[in-house]
Amino acid sequence: MKMKAIGTIHTPFADLAGMPIQPAGAAGVSGTVDVFEEYQDGLQDLDGFSHLVLLYVFHRSEGYNLRVVPFMDKEPRGLFATRAPKRPNPIGLSVVQLDRIDKGVLHIRNVDMLDGTPLLDIKPYVPEFDSSADVRTGWLAQARKTVETRQSDDRFR
Repeated sequence: MKMKAIGTIHTPFADLAGMPIQPAGAAGVSGTVDVFEEYQDGLQDLDGFSHLVLLYVFHRSEGYNLRVVPFMDKEPRGLFATRAPKRPNPIGLSVVQLDRIDKGVLHIRNVDMLDGTPLLDIKPYVPEFDSSADVRTGWLAQARKTVETRQSDDRFR
């Protein structure tokens, strides 16, 4: 399997410690996505969407454990029941708000990724496709209410 970056995400976050752990905790934080020139034609019609799903590489993540203590808990959990960045395939996903597109540069808000993050793909966020009404959130049912105030620390370096 081969993947290659289609662009680079730029954010105000140079270090893992102290950054938001989800877009909900990064409300209003601005960033940009520089889409490489050979992929810019694929941006046609994207400006009609208010939100995007960005798929990217956790480029500073190495190794993984199948049991982790996630940022929003104190108990060890199965890796796949978390959004921890250290994974067998270090792929991240964030829903961000699109403000505008200028010559291959996406201006976005609610960014929760490190500066220099390699972008793998962009998809439009469509509530009818991407949102479900009857959702269970497992162990996060109570903890998710505090996501806006949670920050990353050094547990996943």
